[in-house]
Amino acid sequence: MGEPTRILCVDGEQGFLRSLEGFFRDAGYEIRTALTCAEGLSLLSGAGPAQVVLSGTPGPAADGVEFLREVRARWPDTVRIGVTEGAEAGSAGSAVQEGEVYKLLPRTCDGEEARAIVENGLARFRLVRALRGADDATLLSIAQEVELRDRYTDGHCERVAASAVKLASALGLPGEATRSIRYAGWLHDCGKIGVPEEILNHPGKLSPAQFAVVRNHSVWGAEVARLARLPEEVAEILLRHHERFDGRGYPAGMKGQEIPLAARIVAATDVFDAVTMDRPYARGYDREEAIRVMGVLRGASLDPEIVDALFAAL
Repeated sequence: MGEPTRILCVDGEQGFLRSLEGFFRDAGYEIRTALTCAEGLSLLSGAGPAQVVLSGTPGPAADGVEFLREVRARWPDTVRIGVTEGAEAGSAGSAVQEGEVYKLLPRTCDGEEARAIVENGLARFRLVRALRGADDATLLSIAQEVELRDRYTDGHCERVAASAVKLASALGLPGEATRSIRYAGWLHDCGKIGVPEEILNHPGKLSPAQFAVVRNHSVWGAEVARLARLPEEVAEILLRHHERFDGRGYPAGMKGQEIPLAARIVAATDVFDAVTMDRPYARGYDREEAIRVMGVLRGASLDPEIVDALFAAL
């Protein structure tokens, strides 16, 4: 039998802990609760680590911050979910951006919402474990499986990787760099494991709140790659492939040559493939129109030299 699915809930309110226990009791999870951070660490040390930790102290309180940092340092695979007091739980908070927590859960949540967030955390945990030590065929298979959550991107990861490798070879990059680019092309959207399917498959323009969730996927993807012990170059590409050449991208607003070359390569091939894909609200461009669109983006979101090299390679 596999290891049990353990969830640790740490919060100073006994009533809230009882509610969480009720939400997860019937799902077959092993639930532990603690009223203090010290008690939570003791449970993790003595009874074995948990796949998911929900903490009601993710904010500025020193003990809460130190608790989460200690969990991250000692059990890095454990998915940390912070319980928040207000509406900021629905957006990308600084705790998420800084990697202190994976997601935020509002204290006013109902059972369905709590279960959905925890189950997503468990999916992230399993993704990391599956990627760790995987061979090339398994990496591609996992990337394809993650891609299935977005029904409009069938084959996207393979096409991006193939084009990126072709471009890297044309630019004379060495074999090790090309291998990292291939892996990153396959996995560049693996962080979307954290994006709800109703947002991934939303038939139209996303709201600012929805787009804020999507923006987190580059941070989530890089963390998955690092936890899976993939090459650091792969994690950097996942983190930076939505930076823009003009500095208006995310997550850090890097610009120009500050953006790693490999990330600029994957960004260009990602965009080229994306503009040719059919979406629920628009048909993809044909090859000629896609090249015209890439020309408009040349020097704005995309490195002009990389775009020129892509056109030559194609």
